[in-house]
Amino acid sequence: MDADACYRAARARDARFDGLFFTAVRTTRIFCRPVCPARTPLRKNVEYFFNAAAAQAAGYRPCLRCRPEVSPDQPVWAGTCSTVNRALRLIDDGALDSGSTAELAERLGLTDRHLRRLFLEHVGAPPVSVAQTRRILFAKKLITETNLPFSEIAFASGFGSLRRFNEALRNTYRRNPQELRRCTPRNGDAQAAIELKLHYRPPYDWRSFLGFVKPRAIPGLEEVSADSYRRNGVQVTHDPAKNRLSARIEPDNAKSLRHISDQVRSFFDLRANTTEISAHLAKSPPLKSIVRRHPGLRVPGSWDGFELAVRAMLGQQVTVKGASTLAGRLVERFGSLKAEILAESDLAVIGLPKARAESMRRFARAVCDGEIRFDAAVSSEDMIGHMCELPGIGPWTANYIAMRALGDPDAFPAQDLGLLKAARVSSPKRLQEIAEAWRPWRAYAAMHLWESLREV
Repeated sequence: MDADACYRAARARDARFDGLFFTAVRTTRIFCRPVCPARTPLRKNVEYFFNAAAAQAAGYRPCLRCRPEVSPDQPVWAGTCSTVNRALRLIDDGALDSGSTAELAERLGLTDRHLRRLFLEHVGAPPVSVAQTRRILFAKKLITETNLPFSEIAFASGFGSLRRFNEALRNTYRRNPQELRRCTPRNGDAQAAIELKLHYRPPYDWRSFLGFVKPRAIPGLEEVSADSYRRNGVQVTHDPAKNRLSARIEPDNAKSLRHISDQVRSFFDLRANTTEISAHLAKSPPLKSIVRRHPGLRVPGSWDGFELAVRAMLGQQVTVKGASTLAGRLVERFGSLKAEILAESDLAVIGLPKARAESMRRFARAVCDGEIRFDAAVSSEDMIGHMCELPGIGPWTANYIAMRALGDPDAFPAQDLGLLKAARVSSPKRLQEIAEAWRPWRAYAAMHLWESLREV
């Protein structure tokens, strides 16, 4: 996207570009979202940044009117290399809240200097600036949307102390936290549920999303109704008029707000640029009509990577309903789906074949031992390879896990019988050949093909 295209999108206040770039005004030293209601500045007075961290690193501060902190995140694969994407995911998980850039680089198998160079090249700001910007923007969001005490907001946002929290906000907004909280939220009860509003780029096919997730929900952990998703004291509903989801969070989870926010963004695939994805997939004859019927179709993520992997392994050679029943039995028997519990348990007691039960125990032990991790330190390609080396896990299972637990937009379980049926081909090899044209969004192609089967 060039500068003229950015200017046209900002003049039109087109929500489809929200979060894909920010308009920085040289005369005011403020950066805004493309949907900012303020008068469009003169073209000669603006420059564009593709993320908030780069804008702040260049000396601009966030707009208080359009609130960049509520902007949808960029798709993790947009314009960056895979190593930087993985680093960004680790930063989201808090890797730099207490750790150093050198430690982050070591986890990725790089030198500190090389990681900094990659960030400057692909993001426009060093890793520490990215982490600081994300802390500041999330803190501003909590200040504006909740009635939480500032001390709780500081630590929930990843700041090590209240002093650093106050200093960062004053340096960024030229206001202290009390001045930023211009009005008290409607929810004046400190013990009442917290509600966060998480925006996305339209469109969003909410009906199809819940239609996919509902039959795969794990009894005892997840509850999906006609219009909401609920688990672990979090209920998520859709507000299509404002292009956002609302996450209602019980106050006991206040210390984990940033983690929960990231979980909701990942699970509901809020970072996706579905307009670009659909335009690409619609060029393929097998997908053209399906894509047009389902604008805004997303790839459901996972609330917990290991939990999703267990559900995928249970789904081998059984129906979706059968796999959910088995997952519910595991929860009922062992209380949860935790690797440390399942690694030491007799899983055959729920009715699993002994070989399948042992494969799941072996997988759980691999997770406990650090052989398999879901924290983005390893690339999706390497992760798929590691999983396929374990007994009982083949390409279908590994790719399905990568698609949902790792958020890999190009993972593709070509061996899936439903995909073969929907694509009207008889062999995985042939389907993989056809799917080459769908890169780098084969996971979204899979969702469209599965959705076409639900329409029959």
